[in-house]
Amino acid sequence: MLTYPQIDPVAVHLGPLAVHWYGLMYLVGFFAAWGVLNLRLRVSPRGFTAEQLSDMLFYAALGIIVGGRLGYMLFYAWPDLWANPLLIVQVWKGGMSFHGGLLGVIIALSLYAHKIGKSLVDLTDFIAPAVPLGLAAGRIGNFINGELWGRVTDVPWAMVFPNAGSLPRHPSQLYEFLLEGVLLFIILWTYSRKIRPRWAVSGLFLVGYGLFRFVIEFFREPDLQIGYLAFGWFTEGQLLSLPMIVLGVAMMTWAYWSPKKCSNI
Repeated sequence: MLTYPQIDPVAVHLGPLAVHWYGLMYLVGFFAAWGVLNLRLRVSPRGFTAEQLSDMLFYAALGIIVGGRLGYMLFYAWPDLWANPLLIVQVWKGGMSFHGGLLGVIIALSLYAHKIGKSLVDLTDFIAPAVPLGLAAGRIGNFINGELWGRVTDVPWAMVFPNAGSLPRHPSQLYEFLLEGVLLFIILWTYSRKIRPRWAVSGLFLVGYGLFRFVIEFFREPDLQIGYLAFGWFTEGQLLSLPMIVLGVAMMTWAYWSPKKCSNI
């Protein structure tokens, strides 16, 4: 068994302001994505300018924060939100939903795509390879916060999390860091280095994330207030991931089999 590193969730105090590691991880993810997309822009602009890239990331960041928090409170903590609406702004305590953030980003980028006269899928195809970097940083934030731990296990790398009782558990945050973050980034970056049909890169992201998240849910403890939805193993995370897989497969099928196949810009 490994020892869980007790890391103070507050990285630094700036007077009365406490800067949390969780928030810093979002900044790390944002700047990592910004760096990768700038490299992508220099190698293959695909019809975008540096200014448009900055605007895209700004809109995406707003979508992540607003959608991620709203999604978490609506999907996982509706009773708590009903009892205390101010919880919606307490993001430093953790509690962000990827699926809510994804919906937020889609809405935000839809508005920006309309503004610049481009198709939404052209934007998502361009930024999708960088998204796993943000996911990876966010999972490290979850690990530091000691939240979203895994199920009880006896594997040699199990850890006892401070707020999860005395039994050793899967460090599922690190599984998500490796699969949804590192591995998914490698897959998407490698795949997108060549010009692909429109919809294909976005579709691969949806399939990849959906599959990895579905598998990791077998090792991750379901939220206490929700538990298992069916069969003693099916979780809310798996329920939300299934539509991603189906939609991603449909998008890739359309990309490669449509009689009007169109290469990405």
